Amino acid sequence: MKLLALIVVCFLLGLSTLNAAPTRVYEAGDKPADVRLDKLKDLNGYFPFEPPATMEAWQERAKQVRQRILVSQGLWPMPTREPMNAVIHGRIDRGEYSIEKVYFESSPGLYVTGNLYRPTNAATKVPAVLFAHGHWQDARLSLQTPDKTRVEIATGEERFEKGGQSRFQSMCVQLARMGCVAWQWDMLSDSDAVQVPRDVIHKFAKQRAEMNSAENWGLFSPQAESHLQSVMGLHTWNAIRSVDLVLSLPEVDPDRIAVTGASGGGTQTMILAAIDPRISLSFPAVMVSTAMQGGCTCENASLLRIGTGNVEFAALFAPKPQGMNTANDWTKELSTKGFPDLQRIYKLTGAPKNILLNRGEHFPHNYNAVTRSAFYTWLNQHFKLGLASPVIERDYEPLSPNELTVWDERHPAPNANDPESERAILRGMHADAQRQLTQAIDSPESTKDILRVGIETVIGRTYEQAGDVEWKLTSKVDHGNSVEMIGLLRNQTYGEELPVRWYYPKNWNQKAVIWLSESGKQGLLGENDKANPEVQRLVDAGFTVLGVDLFMQGEFLDQANDSVRNRVVENPREFAGYTYGYNHALFAQRTHDVISLTRFLKLAKVGEHPNPTSIALVALDQTGPIAAAARAVLGSNIDRAAIDTHGFRFGKLVDYRDSMFLPGGAKYLDLPGMLVLSAPNPLWISGEATDSQGRSWIEKAYAIHQHVDKLRFADGGNPTKAVDWLLNER
Repeated sequence: MKLLALIVVCFLLGLSTLNAAPTRVYEAGDKPADVRLDKLKDLNGYFPFEPPATMEAWQERAKQVRQRILVSQGLWPMPTREPMNAVIHGRIDRGEYSIEKVYFESSPGLYVTGNLYRPTNAATKVPAVLFAHGHWQDARLSLQTPDKTRVEIATGEERFEKGGQSRFQSMCVQLARMGCVAWQWDMLSDSDAVQVPRDVIHKFAKQRAEMNSAENWGLFSPQAESHLQSVMGLHTWNAIRSVDLVLSLPEVDPDRIAVTGASGGGTQTMILAAIDPRISLSFPAVMVSTAMQGGCTCENASLLRIGTGNVEFAALFAPKPQGMNTANDWTKELSTKGFPDLQRIYKLTGAPKNILLNRGEHFPHNYNAVTRSAFYTWLNQHFKLGLASPVIERDYEPLSPNELTVWDERHPAPNANDPESERAILRGMHADAQRQLTQAIDSPESTKDILRVGIETVIGRTYEQAGDVEWKLTSKVDHGNSVEMIGLLRNQTYGEELPVRWYYPKNWNQKAVIWLSESGKQGLLGENDKANPEVQRLVDAGFTVLGVDLFMQGEFLDQANDSVRNRVVENPREFAGYTYGYNHALFAQRTHDVISLTRFLKLAKVGEHPNPTSIALVALDQTGPIAAAARAVLGSNIDRAAIDTHGFRFGKLVDYRDSMFLPGGAKYLDLPGMLVLSAPNPLWISGEATDSQGRSWIEKAYAIHQHVDKLRFADGGNPTKAVDWLLNER
């Protein structure tokens, strides 16, 4: 039931008028029935995929999920494609095929290493296959023992005593024999990718104080997470540049580019196929599942799987040909959980025969010869290679690690395990992103297309996604010229509840003010539990004023002065992505609450009772950044905003558990970037230094919109001056 109708109904029902102001919705000791108080989701949760019923709905959903992937990987905007400076050397001729050693820079100073296998007698343009090796240490250079190979031959996993020593070489040799170029590159810290150690890339466990700096940070630090820089993001970028590499080869057919990989390589395969339209066939092995989503730090990134998961990532590739398999691991239930939903998407997109599941629950977690044969056969069919089907490997003589390694005296390796190299890579990528984002301010359209999309994804909810919000009055008191009410706002769509206090003047001017405070709805009160002087001024002028217990304020707490921090999942490794890859940060959740309250007010029209003609947002204490974020995603749904930022910057936080921490918060020009999105709507702003870069960005945005008259900077977040500005609106 909506705002004004409920007020009228409550008066008609004669709810008792109290002598003292109401204080709570719930009895002391009780808390709101809010799903966000439940246990956090982690990578071992359940991730079902429910396909939309229509093609139109799926296209919109796919766009949102693809956008989430790009933002989470630090690829929105896409990094500048600098010259790769690729070096191809050391060709080894094996008759039917050749092997070459390759290294290039995906970004300045970040080296990608690998081997290129090419057919030697290609008469026409040939397909290319990218092979991501996954979590087999030093995979490209490794040879397993004869005893291990014999065991795998006995179980049917491998076929040959020689070739079976390396499933990684086996894949590439067979593809070259089939007439394809095969590119196998190293994950960071594996084989020749020596710049950052394995203990950082794959085994990171504890935060490193020396890498936690506002100016010169390293991977996994709060600053890296705030700028959406992650190991997974670097791997994804290396995969994109790997596509650039194979497309630079004159013999490669750009219309036949495939990607495959198992385990962590399966994750890379899904992600690359989902976001790079140049991929025309995909085969993620032992990774598509509604269960475990990928356990390594290199398979997780903040924001990535909030409200989605691997099955939906795979669905993004429809209608193009895609195969996958099961093993005796977390994928073993895929045939009944997940794959039928993928089949529905492929049917919906008009290509029901373009999805394949190769069952292999009797095999362990690997990319064995049986699964490789399924991939070759699928590739042969869709790339029209003309080979006998099914395609089966032949034996070969594997190369030694020394024969495959990229680095030698003429091609020296970069410094190994070099912390400065790690910092420099992130510093360069940050500088590139900042350059692109500051340029985006120059155009309202660019601001909308780049900055707004990024910030909306970081926050994770827009006005259009606000949901169905309802109001329940629990108590009130009549103050003569106004009514003070306590009630509950419930977002039915998301299962969220917010205790609310508001003052409703009987001479209401149809204008509403949302007043945020660190103390929640108590922030409306002054001495003797009466409305504070500035709130009273607004009420006397005819404004209705609302205060709210945002999530983990007020009635969410056991004690009013409880210290609040972000909860983290039970995983003992101090990696933010294990928590924020699956759950919204507290900052984002509180922003969602402002969106819910705004949505309710905007829709509070019942019968002949009008909804507010304007909604203002006021936040003058430490909630200022929340108001800035809410205004950024709500746009003109908030008519006026008075905000004191106190100079806050997400990039200066040194603890990812901090209540103000927001993954991606610093990526899009930090808090000033959010305030840029206030333009051209009226904004009163305090806390931004006169000579700060952030202030100049905000001023520039309003100037470009030709509405500098709607921007007011103030010195000090004086509530009286903020209310003066609201009362003197034009």
